[in-house]
Amino acid sequence: MIRSDIAFQKCISPACGATYEVGEALVACPRCGDLLDVAYDWNRARPPSSLEGFQQMWSQRHDPLRLSGVWRFLELLPFAKPSEVVTVGEGQTLLQQADLVAAYVGLQPGRLFLQYEGMNPSGSFKDNGMTAAFTHARQIGATRAACASTGNTSASLAMYCSVTRLMKGVIFIGSGKISYGKLSQALDFGALTVQIAGDFDDAMARVKEVSRDLGIYLVNSVNPFRLEGQKTIMYRVLEALRWEVPDWIVVPGGNLGNSSAFGKAFAELVELGLIRTAPRLAVINAAGADTLSELVQRRGVRWNGGAVDETPIAAYYQSLDQEQRKASTIASAIEINRPVNLRKCLRALEFCNGVVRHVTDQEILDAKAKVGAGGMGCEPASAASVAGARLLCDQGVIARGDRVVCILTGHQLKDPTATVAYHTTDQEQFNKTLGNRGVRRASFANRAVAVSNNLDEIVKAIRLYS
Repeated sequence: MIRSDIAFQKCISPACGATYEVGEALVACPRCGDLLDVAYDWNRARPPSSLEGFQQMWSQRHDPLRLSGVWRFLELLPFAKPSEVVTVGEGQTLLQQADLVAAYVGLQPGRLFLQYEGMNPSGSFKDNGMTAAFTHARQIGATRAACASTGNTSASLAMYCSVTRLMKGVIFIGSGKISYGKLSQALDFGALTVQIAGDFDDAMARVKEVSRDLGIYLVNSVNPFRLEGQKTIMYRVLEALRWEVPDWIVVPGGNLGNSSAFGKAFAELVELGLIRTAPRLAVINAAGADTLSELVQRRGVRWNGGAVDETPIAAYYQSLDQEQRKASTIASAIEINRPVNLRKCLRALEFCNGVVRHVTDQEILDAKAKVGAGGMGCEPASAASVAGARLLCDQGVIARGDRVVCILTGHQLKDPTATVAYHTTDQEQFNKTLGNRGVRRASFANRAVAVSNNLDEIVKAIRLYS
């Protein structure tokens, strides 16, 4: 039964503010075309009076809802009843103090934490949102689900389809724009994979049209229920920090779903009196896909209480079309020129007093190597958060004593090609994989040592290099 007495969908535009039943599958406001939130009548929902009570849920891990790191916080996303929830045990993630990486970033020991979302069942943060989207899809009786993807969304969608057997999955990918580590998941899990001539933005446009025309449930982050699940990443961060709010949350910026979800999470927690203030938010683009950075830093685009000046946005997108400029970065998960959650992200930046920066592929891969050396391997896009934190420390925006949480969005094995190329002695492989992205050096390479098949030579090498 859909909880229409508690939850509803609401247009994020203050000038519109139209509301819709939670039982409708919508990806935009039918009245004005803006994005939608899942909103709640908190008086009826009866949220907890404090966050500390969620710690008791750890003793109930025999219950699939409390085992889930998403649905353990059901009371803070109460659009579904317990019997309707679709879960595969997502959200079993780790917040790790990372002093080695802190030294690289420029922070004092004990002040940098890495939130590792690569521990999710499909290897990325996407499972947090997919469990919520599948729960809503189940509520409304959907039989097919679709997405456009640079890889992680497709892996998560295909996994949930395969494990739950609730829906059949259709995945749209661009030509040559997906790593084998991610594509292998979608294929192995049995989803219908459609590769189109174009990039992610082209795939996103097509999947919207196909979903509309064929009545397929769309699970990209333009779906407001996806972002409800992604809110819980912040709940787990707070839980790991004993409910103390950090100074900064630093997150990679691609389609801007995470930054949007994080802003909504903190806005609701403040509204409910569960925290007093929100942390500052830093969204980090790759330099080759820096739409948010371009619009916010150089063109002055702001949420402005919902009165966003659309003129510079339209002008920038027009220039992308005229110049036929495509996003290009080794961080394929954030290789997106037209982020669908731009307006929600602008809102989050305003609420969290946020900043936006971009970092080069060189900076991303160097940061990724430092993360790996600290024992928390991640895919390239994840390391944008660490590279961005380092940049903000260099600029004096983040102070050395600030407590900073960087979000690592995906597992190291999502894109092993980039990792091996960075550390390889094969110059041809390095140039082919990384050189055409502007990466000129492997500053922290851990190269294999070649020796002959001789015991004395092997012992000599071990003594020399260890």
